[in-house]
Amino acid sequence: MRNFITHNWFTIFTVLSLTLVVAAKYVNALRFNDFLLVISNPKYLKIYSRDQKFIDIFDGLLFINLSISLSIFIYFGYSTFVTPLTFELVEFLKLLFAVSTIVIIKTLLERLIGSLFEVDNLIDDYLFQKTAFKNYSGMLLLITNLFLLYSNTHTNIIIIIAFTLVFLVNLIGFFTSFKKHQKLLIPNFFYFLLYLCALEIGPYILLYKVITEYNT
Repeated sequence: MRNFITHNWFTIFTVLSLTLVVAAKYVNALRFNDFLLVISNPKYLKIYSRDQKFIDIFDGLLFINLSISLSIFIYFGYSTFVTPLTFELVEFLKLLFAVSTIVIIKTLLERLIGSLFEVDNLIDDYLFQKTAFKNYSGMLLLITNLFLLYSNTHTNIIIIIAFTLVFLVNLIGFFTSFKKHQKLLIPNFFYFLLYLCALEIGPYILLYKVITEYNT
């Protein structure tokens, strides 16, 4: 393990994330294999969006991995580019709680908006696609955290590469959704921009402010 991390908690959380991913594959191995190809093959989105549920065990396991892996990644990123942090379990759990809560509330708000404007099918389809790409990002972050913990490569290089990959994955997901629903979105482009600012960009700015203000 890298010298500046003198504890085992990150290893424990990373093993937990690995266990969750293995559990997701155990729950549905065929779906998991299709999920791994979601970037290059639309098969996963076409097949499994039909059977989506409000509470899905497969997505739930991958979401928990996303929350844990993203929290570890944020911890490393903040410690590398802002100010060095001494690991404290309580503080990390608070970060994990904040990340999970913001993502869950954001999803619930989007579902509420879908119900209010009677576009439930559109929102459900969009959220399924977005969840798939976010969970895929969680897999990338899990691999990244393994490198951050056990590799001698410069931390800042790993973080920049991982951030770029995650950004590209979610950008692909965004354009995939936009292309599928462009006939509806283009005539309502102004409202689409409002949605992006309020529910796509705003929550992450809020998370950033929570993290920075808490450590000042």
